[in-house]
Order: sequence, then C-alpha cells, then structure tokens
Amino acid sequence: MKIAFFDSGIGGLSVLHHAMRVLPNEQFVFYADEDNVPYGVKTREEVMGFVQQAFDFLVGCDVKAIVVACNTATSVAVREMRHRYDIPIIGMEPAAKKALDLDGEHRVLVAATPITVHGKKMQILIDRFDKDHLVDLLPLPRLVEFAEREEFRSEAVRAYLEQELGRFPLADYSALVLGCTHFNYFKDTMREIMPENMHFVDGNEGTVRELMRQLDARHGLENLPQTVDYYYSGRRVEDAAELARIARYMERLDLVYEIH
Repeated sequence: MKIAFFDSGIGGLSVLHHAMRVLPNEQFVFYADEDNVPYGVKTREEVMGFVQQAFDFLVGCDVKAIVVACNTATSVAVREMRHRYDIPIIGMEPAAKKALDLDGEHRVLVAATPITVHGKKMQILIDRFDKDHLVDLLPLPRLVEFAEREEFRSEAVRAYLEQELGRFPLADYSALVLGCTHFNYFKDTMREIMPENMHFVDGNEGTVRELMRQLDARHGLENLPQTVDYYYSGRRVEDAAELARIARYMERLDLVYEIH
C-alpha cells in the first residue's frame, strides 16, 4: 500500500522530498489541489470542503496513511478527518515549540499563511509553549503565489522578503520557523537576508518521523521499489510538461535542502 501526501499546491513536495530520502523503499501518492490553491487566503469553510474532497479521493486509492503536508489544511481540518477515517493521518504544525526548545532566550519568528497565523490552533500552540512571549507571527501569503509559478529567485521575491522580514529586529531572533511548506523553496534568498544568528526550523523532519512511528506501530513499513504517483485535484499527472515541472521543484528542493 502507498503513503499519500496532500497539499493545497506544490509546497508539500518539500515534505515528500524529505520522506523520499529517509524512506527509500516506500511508494507514494502526491495530491496537489492545484484547482484551489492557495488555501491560506480562503475561508475555513472553503478549506474544509477542499480537504474533504481530497481525502475522499485518496482513501478511495486505498492508501495506508495520509500526510497533510499543508499547515493551513492541518489547522482547519485534520481533527475532523481523523474522526472520519481509520488510517494514520499526520498533520503539519509550525515548529514553534522546536524553535523554543533549541533556544529559549531569544525571540522566534513564525512565518505562515494568514489563515494559519490567525487560526485558533496557532493561538493554542503559542499559549501552551510560549510562556515567555518570545514568538512573533508573520503572514507571507505572496510566497505561495511565487512558488506556484516557479518564481524562486527574482527581484520581486527579494524585495518582498526584505520588506516583510525588515519589520523585525532580526538580530534579536534565533530562528525563522517556516510554517508553510511552500516557504522552503526560498531558503537561499531568506538566508541572504537573515543575520548569521538566525537559523531555519520547519516541521518536515518531525512530520515524517511521526509518519514512520505510526506505520511501524502498525507493521506498515515496506520494502518496495520507490515510486511516486502525482495527482492535481484528483487528475493523474501524465503530461510530460507537468511532470517536468514537478521535477524542477524537486531539483530546487535538492538545492536548498542543506541550507540552515
């Protein structure tokens, strides 16, 4: 059986990319809801409907687990999906706790989509772990748009990031938490803007580790030739140009993988 990765768009490839490195003998399905991306500026009700439709499709593919490789979809819909389906469902959360655990003295900047930044799940997370009020939140909705059109390194991207990150005295911060899977594509430009004292923290590694833990508990890990099937909003991706586009994203992730 295969492991499904679901995202509003192409950002979740960053989670799949990590999983492919640490699970070389598993087979995967990647579902990008390209018809409805971006989720971060939609209503909660809209996002819930999109996620339900995607899950109905993926469960119909007889997958053994679903990774919701989207912070926005996690914050809105994961709890409801776990009530509906009896398979492991692993969500993403901005790794603010991880960043605070690494350095509990300096400030932490969490970048995410607007719906994640303003969501109840984020507030609960911060109330639980940010006892010293060290976390600041930064919505970066345009990064999703840049990522979806493969605009990774441009004057517009750099100007946007300089403007938004420049709102904060970055010398006071220990970490930038990448609270949206789309944001990983821009680590090189961010690294050029950030001071040396800051490092990146994201939830990809922890999410895949939890996936492995749950599958192992169910004796669900396999030893198969690695494969990936790609779907856009339920349509199998077979067009050569689109497969080449996905390959370019994976190459981009190879490029930024070791940037910390």
